[in-house]
Amino acid sequence: MGFFKAYDMRGTFAADFDLDTVYRVGLALPKVVKGNRWLVGRDCRTTSDAVHDALVKGLAEAGAEVSDLGLCTTPMVYYFTAADGFDGSVMITASHNPPSDNGLKVSKATALPVGYANGLNEVEKLVGQDERRVTSDESSASHVSRPVSGALDRYVAWQKERCGDFSGLRFAVDCSNGMSSLFAREMFPGAVLLNDTPDGTFPNHSPNPLKSDAREQLAKVVREKRLDCGVIFDGDADRAMFVDEKGEFVQPDYLVPIVARATLGHPATQPPNHLTTQLPNHLKIIHDVRTSRGAIETLREDGFEPVMVPVGHAFAKPILRECGALCGGELAGHYYFSEFFGCDSGLLAATRILSEVAKAKAAGKTFSEMMKPIVSRYANSGELNFRVEDKDAAIARVLAAAAKLARETGRSEMDGVRLEFDEGWISVRKSNTEPYLRLLVECRTKDMLEKWVKILSEAIEAK
Repeated sequence: MGFFKAYDMRGTFAADFDLDTVYRVGLALPKVVKGNRWLVGRDCRTTSDAVHDALVKGLAEAGAEVSDLGLCTTPMVYYFTAADGFDGSVMITASHNPPSDNGLKVSKATALPVGYANGLNEVEKLVGQDERRVTSDESSASHVSRPVSGALDRYVAWQKERCGDFSGLRFAVDCSNGMSSLFAREMFPGAVLLNDTPDGTFPNHSPNPLKSDAREQLAKVVREKRLDCGVIFDGDADRAMFVDEKGEFVQPDYLVPIVARATLGHPATQPPNHLTTQLPNHLKIIHDVRTSRGAIETLREDGFEPVMVPVGHAFAKPILRECGALCGGELAGHYYFSEFFGCDSGLLAATRILSEVAKAKAAGKTFSEMMKPIVSRYANSGELNFRVEDKDAAIARVLAAAAKLARETGRSEMDGVRLEFDEGWISVRKSNTEPYLRLLVECRTKDMLEKWVKILSEAIEAK
């Protein structure tokens, strides 16, 4: 897969891209994303400083006025892009990818995402036509950018205004040696902090909390210290995930109704103008095509209107704004908020979820007991990844095999294919960020789930 992806630009440094590529991206962006005022931030990866200097040099030579957030989280870039009226922004990060990777997340005015379908394709074309190389006549970009003063304090203050009460909880926070380290001590006083020093080599575990081995340390601490739960952030802190009091992973899509309840009930929340907090049945909540039927049913029972969207922030954010949704979330651990300019914030999601866990504790329930009404409805496979050469042929085989499992009652083709049956549902789709075909299966019983997963997996891997 190349450097230019569906949602952003991302790859292995010196293999998929180099500083010349980044410089040319900087030269191209103001032509594609109109406007002169640009904001740039970066994570702590070992290549981020060099990538930053090459990018800012290109932006400045293209005539842009560049402001610099320095080391920050991806949601901080979104926040200041919208709050301070920048025309465009770039966050230098590879998010949850390995230490060898880096990348660029681009937004335009009001922090709307720029993906391949609405701009990065044009950037790629301009970069391919440009043969200019970045020069080393300036060792840093400090001469052509200006810092954003007091940014972290402003951001933390905004988050604190919307922070629910979780003072009664005993919990741990794993920063994954990533950018959540910037605010962990102030936002989570009294929490057991793990890996809270930024280190772009990610020495303790992968910055991807979806990987089970990345959560082992957190789970062990929660069990040993008998904590109520644990929170883990990914490398750039746009995602937050949880383990319960047993150290068991709470699949992020199950938490979408929890985020919705907490957001609706928070006094600082400002729903879209035509909606009121007194009428939850008028409030839409977005969720992606991989979301558990248990979570969707719970949303409806709580009086919300679920709205299915394709996977990825480049699709979720515009749809959230267009349909006037209150908030929403994805299987991957992104949670979006209308009050946060329609963007994802791992920190806001974490504090909202913690506040609901604290309410449950006050009522005598553990985290797992709070989640049981959502989680126990169906057996869920989680997302299964397959490396296959011909993904279209594999999808065709899955659909043929699925037709023999049960009678189809519904179908969505907005992102791959999601098939609905009385007994459950399946989703099969191509990854937009990795070379995988992804399968997810949910059934009424564990035995049926195992049967369906076996049949569909064999269909994918058939020669």
